[in-house]
Amino acid sequence: MEYLIHLGVLVSIYAILALSLNLVMGYTGIISLTHAAFFGFGAYTTAILSTRTNLNFFVTVLVGMLLTSVLSLLIGRVLSKFRGDFVALGSVAFNVIVWSILINGGDFTRGPLGIPGIPRPEIFGFSFSSNSSFLILAIACLLLVFFAARFIERSSFGRVLKAIREDEEALQVFGYRVVHYKLAVFVIGACMAAVAGSLYASYITFVDPSTFTVTESIFMISIIILGGLASNKGAVIGAVVLTLLPEALRFVGFPADIAAQTRQAVYGLMLILLMLYRPQGFVGEYKL
Repeated sequence: MEYLIHLGVLVSIYAILALSLNLVMGYTGIISLTHAAFFGFGAYTTAILSTRTNLNFFVTVLVGMLLTSVLSLLIGRVLSKFRGDFVALGSVAFNVIVWSILINGGDFTRGPLGIPGIPRPEIFGFSFSSNSSFLILAIACLLLVFFAARFIERSSFGRVLKAIREDEEALQVFGYRVVHYKLAVFVIGACMAAVAGSLYASYITFVDPSTFTVTESIFMISIIILGGLASNKGAVIGAVVLTLLPEALRFVGFPADIAAQTRQAVYGLMLILLMLYRPQGFVGEYKL
């Protein structure tokens, strides 16, 4: 039972990441490979503040969102100067820069050794120290992010985002400041990813740079492609499928080490089949 609860927490965290990236990539078409950096920024903010200042977890989440919003705004401003595939290349570069800072941060980030001893959240005297109680917190955060994403999707702001994906030049002709809309959704998505990072850090009680590489960003993109672009439900479904896939491989008889090593190959095969036979994903609105 504990193992199923553990998987439930991980699915919730990756579903939040998928929802946040879906806002950026699914609705506006911006291919961002920087999302793992925002995930890591939130995680390290909570890790550092929780272990060195004893601030409440929820305060560290707010601080992480604030700092991530500043970082994402700066990165977004630079990426807005690029077009097409250069946006993706630039986002890779920024993810590598943030990862390099984490791994070479000296005593501040503890480099490759990581930061251990991160406390579990506590509110009004109630501790989320058990995995079952933490699952409730993770699901609550997932629901908040899900309904926030759905609200954005159905708002006039969301309709402009979809129009940007369809025909950016036409919107500019009608006087819309497309860059401002792109920056806004980029920052919103980054802040949501930071929330997932804070949850991850406090759940695992340890963070190190190896979790926040470009490979992790590619994994997030795989989730929303599998579930379907511009679909909040699809983002959650994709997170469930790809997070539980390694466990399914072990369940059918693959040894644990082989299942872990073949995970990326299975992800790639699934995406190829999806692009061939269902390019819009499970419940997506747009074709790849």
